[in-house]
Amino acid sequence: MEYFCKEEKEEGVSGLAITALNLSHFRSHRAARLVLDGRPVVLVGGNGAGKTNILEAVSLLSPGRGLRRAAADEFARRPEAPGWKVAADLRGLSGAHEVETWAEAGQARQVRIDGKAATQAALGRVVRMVWLVPALDRLWIEAAEGRRRFLDRLSLSFAPDHAEAALAYENAMRERNRLLRDQVTDRHWYDVLEAQMAATGAVIMANRALAVARLMAAQQGAQTAFPRADLTIVGPEGETVAAGDLAAALAAGRRRDLAAGRTLVGPHRADLEAIYGAKGVAARQCSTGEQKALLIALILASARALRADLGAAPVLLLDEVAAHLDGARREALYDEICALDTQALMTGTERELFDSLGARCQTFAVAEGNGGSTVTEITA
Repeated sequence: MEYFCKEEKEEGVSGLAITALNLSHFRSHRAARLVLDGRPVVLVGGNGAGKTNILEAVSLLSPGRGLRRAAADEFARRPEAPGWKVAADLRGLSGAHEVETWAEAGQARQVRIDGKAATQAALGRVVRMVWLVPALDRLWIEAAEGRRRFLDRLSLSFAPDHAEAALAYENAMRERNRLLRDQVTDRHWYDVLEAQMAATGAVIMANRALAVARLMAAQQGAQTAFPRADLTIVGPEGETVAAGDLAAALAAGRRRDLAAGRTLVGPHRADLEAIYGAKGVAARQCSTGEQKALLIALILASARALRADLGAAPVLLLDEVAAHLDGARREALYDEICALDTQALMTGTERELFDSLGARCQTFAVAEGNGGSTVTEITA
């Protein structure tokens, strides 16, 4: 595969990519600048050096709270905590953009795109991102909440309106739950909130169904070293979830919900089930290595699907992705990333884990110093 420098690539190559990244007082980084050319990026350094902090900064160029789901004031460098800023030049879905996101001490996070104030939701219309972090290694065996968040992040990559719908649904549900806890029985209050939940819940369920359908289609016939994951969205009792008349279900469940003090029906109760396709075994019953391989398969499938839909694969953030893969699987992963022409930012403690990438990637050493983390490109 042929790679181009930044100046050459801006003419007619549509891959989504960060071309420059600047961090100011972000986590362990007092100041950092990375100039990128669109190839996969490898960040190598010891534990605690600040590698994941760079991925987290990049994740804030998309809607939401980033790959650690942290609050805005948690990003500020300690102990001075003067506020923080992430700025990037990128090739987005509609061309080149300058994106900034920051927060002053004690203030909410702000976003600016091409010099103009913007919402977080607007970031999803500029660039798409998908990530895989070590915390997801236990996805299939822990609570359903984590699987819902994983599904919603994938859904957001296919439908930028997903974040707004989820936020509106959560706000309406929070108000409904308050009424339930206070034992309010006036149906007029419930009618208004349940209409809002039904409208936004239908969007959430439709987006999730779209994401699952696209992931399943992208896995069919794909030449890959990673196993196919057969996916199903189910409700708390195991029934298949459909975008039906949610308002009627909410109204019918008021008596039960009053007793419980919370809402017991809706997309916030859904779960994602996965089956290792070739073996017919539930993901939760697979080995740790198989569960990791299924996760990687879904990330790669999302990249293939988005490339088919948009003409460009998403930016991938892969934290410590190579550590528990054997040599053959590592090489297969790198080959698939390069074949997708996607910019993947990967971290690892040992440079040797990425040797098979060779000149197909840019490599940066991240180290911990007295003044904070340092980032240096390795050119040889």
